[in-house]
Amino acid sequence: MTDLQHPLTAAQRSVVDQPWDARTLVTAGAGAGKTHTLVRRLEALVEREELEAHEILVLSFSRAAVRELRERIDNHADAARRVRAQTFDSWAAALLRRAYPERDWSKSTFDQRITAATEAVEQGALEEGEFGAPAHVLIDEVQDLVGVRREMVEVILDRFREQSGFTVVGDGAQAVYGFQVADPDARAQETNYFFDWIRGSFAEDLVEIRLDDNFRARTPQARVALPYGPRLQRLAADRDPAEVQAEEIHRELRLLLDEAPHFGTLDNTFVLDSLRYFDGTTAILCRDNGQALSISDTLHKAGVSHRLRRSVRDRPAPPWIAGLLAATDAADISEARFADLVAELDPRPDLDPTVLARAIRRVTGHRRGRVELAALRLAVSERRLPDELTAAELASLVVSSVHRAKGLEFDRVLVPEPVELRRPKAVAKKKIEYDPSAEARLLYVAMTRPRDDLYRLDRPNTWLIRKDKRLDRWYIGGGRSWARNGIEALGHDVCHEHPPGVRNIAVDPVEVRRRLAHEVRDGDAVELALLHRMPEGAEQTPPYAVLHDGRPVGEVSETFRRALHLMLGNGGKWSDYGLPGRITGLHIDCVETVAGSDAASERAGLGSSGAWLAPRIGGLGRFDWTDPSDDSDTERRPS
Repeated sequence: MTDLQHPLTAAQRSVVDQPWDARTLVTAGAGAGKTHTLVRRLEALVEREELEAHEILVLSFSRAAVRELRERIDNHADAARRVRAQTFDSWAAALLRRAYPERDWSKSTFDQRITAATEAVEQGALEEGEFGAPAHVLIDEVQDLVGVRREMVEVILDRFREQSGFTVVGDGAQAVYGFQVADPDARAQETNYFFDWIRGSFAEDLVEIRLDDNFRARTPQARVALPYGPRLQRLAADRDPAEVQAEEIHRELRLLLDEAPHFGTLDNTFVLDSLRYFDGTTAILCRDNGQALSISDTLHKAGVSHRLRRSVRDRPAPPWIAGLLAATDAADISEARFADLVAELDPRPDLDPTVLARAIRRVTGHRRGRVELAALRLAVSERRLPDELTAAELASLVVSSVHRAKGLEFDRVLVPEPVELRRPKAVAKKKIEYDPSAEARLLYVAMTRPRDDLYRLDRPNTWLIRKDKRLDRWYIGGGRSWARNGIEALGHDVCHEHPPGVRNIAVDPVEVRRRLAHEVRDGDAVELALLHRMPEGAEQTPPYAVLHDGRPVGEVSETFRRALHLMLGNGGKWSDYGLPGRITGLHIDCVETVAGSDAASERAGLGSSGAWLAPRIGGLGRFDWTDPSDDSDTERRPS
């Protein structure tokens, strides 16, 4: 195993060689070989410390980090190959299903499930499980633990302090998820609070190890921001950080980025070709998703293939699952039969059938040697597939917010020029949010993602792109505060209740399935077309069809209709505002498997599998106010 033979530094060796019951806090700077160290640590826990795989609980913040750790374990570990890494959300959902199988957790929010899982741990749910309490807990990216996730981890470590060891890893300089705490004062207290808690709770028993070396950056240009890590860590450790220090660090990082080569403008043919034909990986890392949506829109118009990185909580089921469920009427099959069916699928999964079967067993709870397809369909319906089975995002060019690119690295990184921080003027009776520490950490994370090249990019013009906090969506505004000219599409905006063609759109569901499987590709343009002007319920707009190449492949969900109603109606009745006849500028994020009842798929002529394909859409849609039922070219505006 080449990766395991790669020599460790003295600090990395110290992490790996800790006994199984040690309480270890590892602070690892950007590119410090953290994942490599964790894989070696897991290998040592299993091989030398003789822990069973099920005795080790491995949790991380994002699916990207989990996938990287899982791939490193699969490719470069021997003894630890059966150790499973999970996101906090995935682990909490699995714990709740095991502890309270009679309850339907699919309707709960992520935070509600985390809170319920914390209470279950306090009540002994882990000890009552199949394998009992963990002997060792390994947690990655702890600097991003805020709110209910932080509380859950604290409960786990505290409850099993007498019988478990732990290895927790983080970097205060890269804490960028504080925004998940709504209250600005509480947010400031949450940032890196976990580090204070663990030092105070375990005191002299805590072993602290610092990983300082950088193995990611291969050029001086890629290392330019690294010296700011220790300064940001010291700033994060201060419970009441001085704004002037954070402003100074942000200013210095911004000046360093100004000295980086300018990549060029995205209307230049040579620049666009350099994005199209680069042999390595490229990321355009934006301050927020508004910038990312704007740049993605520009690239789509120029015909540059790329991936707009989705939220870490979006978990689309890959399309091969629909093919698997349709391939047999059996509710339960052997692993050998499963491998035969997988070999005949189109598209075929990129994981070994043995790995797939093991992942399915983890979510279905079925006995070894069997694959329970009925339980797999239920897991798809409830959106609780394990991290290994959710669709991967593979692309040589990625456009992303910095938050969504946490833990990733790329051959070259383009960072839109940040604005100079300006302290807001005091406004009577209004709390103004101003967090220069968060802005400095965000810029630091962006500038430490490249292996080789760091470029600056012109900041996109986003003055019309704004955030509707009620909906947690971006939209296109106008010169007046009430103007609404476009809306962000999210992963749950296509109907999953029934296959396309069953209700509002006149299309053959079998033909739609064929088109989705063989003709619709990631990045293809789609638009939404108003079907009629009668809403399907209170506080929602009438339905829209999803058109691909002018032909329907789905319809929008109730979630989208309610969001559009709230955005356009400003709380009024649907008849009080105009409706766009079309919403253009959207694209296919991926084609996914969705699931419902046997009756739904049978009614559509898709067999009794209870599963079908649906498009997942994304992008920033633009409103076209032309009424498709009107032969005139009269434009309608919201009143």
